[in-house]
Amino acid sequence: MSGLQCLGEDNIWFEKPRYDEAERRFYEGANGPSTHSHPQVKSALHQGRGRSRPQKRQHRNSSSASGEQELVSRMKSLELENQGLHKVVEDLRAALFTLESRVQVLERSPAAAVSCTKVVTVQSVKVENGGDDDDMDLFGSDEEEDEEAERLKEERIAAYAAKKSKKPALIAKSSILLDVKPWDDETDMAKLEECVRSVVADGLLWGQSKLVPVGYGIKKLQIGCVVEDDKVGTDLLEEEITKFEDYVQSVDVAAFNKI
Repeated sequence: MSGLQCLGEDNIWFEKPRYDEAERRFYEGANGPSTHSHPQVKSALHQGRGRSRPQKRQHRNSSSASGEQELVSRMKSLELENQGLHKVVEDLRAALFTLESRVQVLERSPAAAVSCTKVVTVQSVKVENGGDDDDMDLFGSDEEEDEEAERLKEERIAAYAAKKSKKPALIAKSSILLDVKPWDDETDMAKLEECVRSVVADGLLWGQSKLVPVGYGIKKLQIGCVVEDDKVGTDLLEEEITKFEDYVQSVDVAAFNKI
């Protein structure tokens, strides 16, 4: 096979540059002329960049100079503030020193003032008495005041003791409920109650009573009383009530409460 036949059978695009050029022109018409295809535009851009570099450098230099000036001004203001603070500290130290000296003077002055007042009073007493020191008693007033205070104290103690002795002492009392049982149902309960109430003692006060059924027709007498604990006890009551043997079989304490 010859070379022409091979070229004829191969699929080669010989007109590609024409289509590329047409495509380039189409996009240039849609997006505007491309700067890459014009050397004049490239040279103008390079010239513009060359001119802008010195301007940028000049702007940087001016900005750095302004920053330095601002820093210097701040440092000066800080130095002024530092000087003012130093002055305030010195004033405070001076004021503190003055106060310390005044306090020291005041701490020393009371003793001197007291001594001066004593001297003045003694001299005035001498002048009033005509210089006679034999009749002077500087400590007599203190002794008299002590004696007066002791006398008042004793009087108050005696008054308190008398008041306390006049106050009545508390009397301990108790409330007692007694169950008095008869022999049988034929016992006269009215006579039994009369016998119980006939028991009289100092510190004994009888209260209410009632008949309580026990069973088989028998009733017991339930009677209350108030007693003084130091004078009357339950043993005394039981002993006195059981003496009525014709009516009383037994005596029991149903309730006992302190008042």
